[in-house]
Amino acid sequence: MIMKDTTAPFTPLLVDGEFRPSLSDKSFEVRNPYTNLVVGHAASASSEDCKDAIETAGKAFATWEHSPFEQRRSILLRAADLLETDRYKEKIINAVRDETATAEHMLQFNTNSPAAALRDAACLVGELKGESFPSQIPGGHVVTQRRAMGVIFAVSPWNAPMLLSVRAVAVPIVCGNTVVFKCSEVTPRTQSIVAEVLFEAGLPRGVLNFLSMDKQDAPSLTSEIIAHPLIRKINFTGSDRVGRLLAAEAAKYLKPCVFELGGKAPVLVLDDADTEQAARAIVSSAVMNSGQICMSTERVIVQRKASDTLIPAIVKHMSAVTAGDYRTSPHIISALFTEQSAASLVGMITEAESEGATVLVGNKQREGAVVKPHVLLNVKPGMRMWDRETFGPVMAIAVADTVDEIVELANASDYTLVAGLWTKDLSTALNVAGRVRSGWTNINGPSVHLEAMRGHCGLGGATGYGHFDIENFTDVRMIVIHPTGPTQYPLVG
Repeated sequence: MIMKDTTAPFTPLLVDGEFRPSLSDKSFEVRNPYTNLVVGHAASASSEDCKDAIETAGKAFATWEHSPFEQRRSILLRAADLLETDRYKEKIINAVRDETATAEHMLQFNTNSPAAALRDAACLVGELKGESFPSQIPGGHVVTQRRAMGVIFAVSPWNAPMLLSVRAVAVPIVCGNTVVFKCSEVTPRTQSIVAEVLFEAGLPRGVLNFLSMDKQDAPSLTSEIIAHPLIRKINFTGSDRVGRLLAAEAAKYLKPCVFELGGKAPVLVLDDADTEQAARAIVSSAVMNSGQICMSTERVIVQRKASDTLIPAIVKHMSAVTAGDYRTSPHIISALFTEQSAASLVGMITEAESEGATVLVGNKQREGAVVKPHVLLNVKPGMRMWDRETFGPVMAIAVADTVDEIVELANASDYTLVAGLWTKDLSTALNVAGRVRSGWTNINGPSVHLEAMRGHCGLGGATGYGHFDIENFTDVRMIVIHPTGPTQYPLVG
């Protein structure tokens, strides 16, 4: 008989304003990816729990859709203030450290960024405006309105659990939608903090419902949720593999989606670049959060002259990064989120070497879920190391002679999220950046970068499509006011 560790925190569901266990009383373990110790238990939602959450959100929508803009803004601003209190900071740090085994820099990111994201979302109420213009009918008038869509199904991942959870729910809510929010099975306690703080800030019952579920149950329950008639739209951040499955389910019911999926960020380094500065930015963006960021630098494409100094600099900085026990130093990278992920990454490295790549840094091994930083040279399209997101501390380098060849290699990917470009010539930078198929290109800076009020977006393919903004979570509805007085209608006297 397996005994449950009753000392580990329990994360409940939130349905209709009540934090409660699953109606089936089922729960699942949450383990630290480095120590593999149980750090919590979470309620595993049943089909009935999911139905309750959706129907509750549907009832709440009838009122929330018509709530004053000032009320929506005030709740989000109040939640932002609460997140900056010592009480919530401590909650976030403890939960993120336990559930993700992340290093210090990501602890601070998860602590500081969510409040700013809530304030950004609160500002969006100013965009919830329509327009008015004369109709083509003499004396008539047209009014357009931005109206909420209904119940949004939001799914958010574990790798930046606080910020990405805020993004998944805050914009839909400020638009007047209600939300059924499914967290990752890896970080339920962390992600539930977002629901908790919004509820404490005054969000009415049912506007946000929080579901956690066992990994084994998630596919079937997710399909049930998407199929429910009250669900109007799906937003998902995560892997392109899961994104394709969700898109297929949504397509059955012609339901729209917003997807931010995988990344395989290319960094283009031209001959005139500051290669030492470029190497530092490249390595930083390759190893932050153990390479488990959608913006992580995964491919470096360098012009041949610059490669003479860039590659040794990358090797130097990458070799200095250590991996292991995240509790011993703020400058160490930690485990990947599962041992399976680590094993898959090592497999990709050894496969690339067998196909002609040279391993410049790394030992092609893992210790549990820990993989040391790796650098591979002569990786090319057609190799899995080039074609697929690794989501680990690994970088692939290719050398090319001309700028045209570099751009072609950068675009030889199904991922379109972010890119980087290093050159001292601004005119060249603008020209080359305009030729890279990427939603966001950083010139002379790291690929891991965010700007307030402007979220990342894919241009299709394995990175997905859509934006987390007002346009994607409202409908534009048109009202035509016809003039009074006698009117001639076809076929009617």
